[in-house]
Amino acid sequence: MKFILAIDQGTTSSRAILFDANMQVSATSQQEFKQYFPNSGWVEHDPKDIWSTTVKTCRHVMNRVNYSNQNIIAIGITNQRETTLVWDKQTGEPIYNAIVWQDRRTTQYCEAIKAAGHETLISQKTGLLVDPYFSATKLRWLFDNVDGAYQKAKDGKLLFGTIDCYLIWKLTGGKTHATDATNAARTMLYNIREGKWDKEICEIFDIPLAILPEVKDCSADFGKTDKLLFGHEIPIYGVAGDQQSAAMGQACFKPGMLKSTYGTGCFALLNTGSQLVSSKNRLLGTIAYQFNGQPTYAIEGSIFNAGTVVQWLRDGLKLIDNAGQAQKLAEQADPEQRIYMVPAFTGLGAPYWDAECRGAIYGLTRNTGPAEFARAALESVAYQTRDLLEAMHGDWGDQNVNSILRVDGGMAASDWTIQFLANILGVAVDRPEILETTALGAAWLAGVQAGFYPSQQEFAKNWMLEQRFNAVMDDGQRNQLYMGWKEAVNRTLTSKPKQTAQCQ
Repeated sequence: MKFILAIDQGTTSSRAILFDANMQVSATSQQEFKQYFPNSGWVEHDPKDIWSTTVKTCRHVMNRVNYSNQNIIAIGITNQRETTLVWDKQTGEPIYNAIVWQDRRTTQYCEAIKAAGHETLISQKTGLLVDPYFSATKLRWLFDNVDGAYQKAKDGKLLFGTIDCYLIWKLTGGKTHATDATNAARTMLYNIREGKWDKEICEIFDIPLAILPEVKDCSADFGKTDKLLFGHEIPIYGVAGDQQSAAMGQACFKPGMLKSTYGTGCFALLNTGSQLVSSKNRLLGTIAYQFNGQPTYAIEGSIFNAGTVVQWLRDGLKLIDNAGQAQKLAEQADPEQRIYMVPAFTGLGAPYWDAECRGAIYGLTRNTGPAEFARAALESVAYQTRDLLEAMHGDWGDQNVNSILRVDGGMAASDWTIQFLANILGVAVDRPEILETTALGAAWLAGVQAGFYPSQQEFAKNWMLEQRFNAVMDDGQRNQLYMGWKEAVNRTLTSKPKQTAQCQ
């Protein structure tokens, strides 16, 4: 049998999945790695952990199918986006830990950039808001805080990349320094209208252009793996950021199609075709995918904490032993208690973009217990999703947005969670047969490039539904619950004046 190997490098774990000729999962391997929180709002990864878990999981799935040098056709990579790495061009050694997309250390620097009047220009060119979420200010922080880094970058001795870029460089033995358009679009340095690194924006952040990778289509030749890694060279033919990869795995190829992925965070993406929509509701314009040099655009809303609320129940409160127990606990909650959890562990994302607010829980009584905490945690994800969808409707018009939401990711496996999501949204929610849609998207990209998988049209036609969840809650109850959520969020948002750091 022949396979496509998908590498899904996420925020809390690395996974490798083998897909067969019918795009079905044949083998999977996953390894979690440690998260580092050096200060409040800071989140880091050790690059060595990212690399070692990636290689181990790849070798594990290869061994499970008696890997030979003929039966793995190509590799597709999907990754946590915005996470920022800089490494030495000669030695390959990172100059600092990977600064994760959730990290908020550059909040004051972002305020300085906005105060200097740069946000409108940056937003027009990149589709993004000026926020610590994106790579540019993380990269600037590294130059300002790692001794000698800025001068080495100017001298051409360092390389920058998001996680996909770092993995490609490592997998090819340092031969390829490249990324794809979807990942480049998340750096806040890439002009998504013109399809190139933007010199003017790089000058604002004082980023040397020489350290930036080549930008390719999502399906393209990214080089071959070093023979020493797996005993044979394997071409890398597909790359996309995790949310764009999930949209392709969900076959959201037509304008108006909508998907939401529930992993560490939650990310809703709406295909807008050839039209780049400028959001009036603090959502993001981005590249959904790019083929033959032509980008397809999307509106995206990003929620920083979704699966992390379940991890917090497990690791922080010790209420559950595994994620699957959250639903069982939530089902036991007292229906008369209305608890709202605003999971702003690292601030709130779209449409609020409040980097400084922190998590809060409202409505506690003496009768509040573990079950109520679990229910509030799961419900918070649905409320945040409604925030995003209402903003999308406001940006693109009700008539342009499909009335069905496709969902995927770990939390989508919970019937209780998805049914509550349908109830709060008031729309049908479709769950696919293959929940591993992020990895499937990466595999499809590589398979198409290799001539192993069907075209976009054929893939979309064969997309398979596992279950549809229809809303069963009346409008009055739905809106009353949502109004309670909005009140909880308004109480959580910061209103104090933010200090302004000196603009670089």
